[in-house]
Amino acid sequence: MKLTFSVIKADIGGYVGHSDTHPEVVETVKKVIEEEKEKGNLIDCNILTCGDDIAIVMTHTHGVDNEVVHRIAWNAFEKGTEVAKKLKLYGAGQDLLTDAFSGNIKGLGPGVAEMEFEERPSEPLIVFFADKTSPSAWNLPLYEMFADPMNTAGLVIDPKMHDGYTFEVLDVYSGKAVKLSTPAELYDLLALIGSVGKYVVKNVYRNYDGEIAATASTQKLSLMAGQYVGKDDPVMVVRAQSGFPAVGEILEPFARPWIVEGWMRGSHNGPLMPVSFEDARPSRFDGPPRVIAAGFQLAQGKLVGPTDMFRDPAFDKARVRAQDMADILRRQGIFEPHRLPAEEMEYTTLPKILKKLEGRFYDIEEQRLEKGQVMEKEDMD
Repeated sequence: MKLTFSVIKADIGGYVGHSDTHPEVVETVKKVIEEEKEKGNLIDCNILTCGDDIAIVMTHTHGVDNEVVHRIAWNAFEKGTEVAKKLKLYGAGQDLLTDAFSGNIKGLGPGVAEMEFEERPSEPLIVFFADKTSPSAWNLPLYEMFADPMNTAGLVIDPKMHDGYTFEVLDVYSGKAVKLSTPAELYDLLALIGSVGKYVVKNVYRNYDGEIAATASTQKLSLMAGQYVGKDDPVMVVRAQSGFPAVGEILEPFARPWIVEGWMRGSHNGPLMPVSFEDARPSRFDGPPRVIAAGFQLAQGKLVGPTDMFRDPAFDKARVRAQDMADILRRQGIFEPHRLPAEEMEYTTLPKILKKLEGRFYDIEEQRLEKGQVMEKEDMD
């Protein structure tokens, strides 16, 4: 029997501002999900929070993109939004871009990461959940987990991993995707996913047998709504051990922070800081961007966990480095490269400012020529 592991997340109200989730909202979402579990619609469920976002973790046998499961998440977020509005939380319901559920939650605002597989004799996996960043935040760590032998020794010494992995890469502007097999097409892969504003890794498959290894949410709210409506705050699920990277290999990329899009108003670059569940409350300049890692074991679909993978003090240096990187970038203020480049700012409120000023732009060369002609005429007079 195939098992489906679904993670659906949304920002339905921040407490205070964009920094945290309110316990009453979280409890409301949790109650809806647990009622569905009691009805038999789910095998098991759990709730994770990171910053002002809530992620619903569900196991079931309905398959991916299932209307029943997506409706459960939608209803839970709607109920949570009602509480958020009552408490006047900031941005209440901001990730729910419509009032009507249409059979699938994708494209309606919430982020979705789902995978279907046969549960192994031991099935460890890790849910990564980030706040104040975009889906492309996963590009670099997924490359290191599944394509870089300097990070993942199993690519060299595990027979099931030695054939490499295939990356499904999505162009977020066109909606088209391409599959690239590594190591053969490694450089082609890097040529794409290095452009983090355009390409994101959606899925990773093992070449040995085509088994799914990882999946990530790829929804960009700015591209759905046509204007800035919040940061994207992605989730990712990665399977571990026995033909997949070991837990330690999966976590290792986060020991060295890197720069991601997002942070304040979704308009700045900043370091992705790995933190414990307790410290996933970004407040400095609404950040810096945070990521938690929730480890689960599956037992006949039941969720054993989560355990807080980044609570390990071995990640303390990464946290300090992230703060140092944040200091350097904050010194730039509103200037690039701290602020995102112009092409990315097109999906914020900047176009409204440019619209207001468009009639005031002039051709400086034409003005120079006109001025010269006037001066020449005055000399002749």
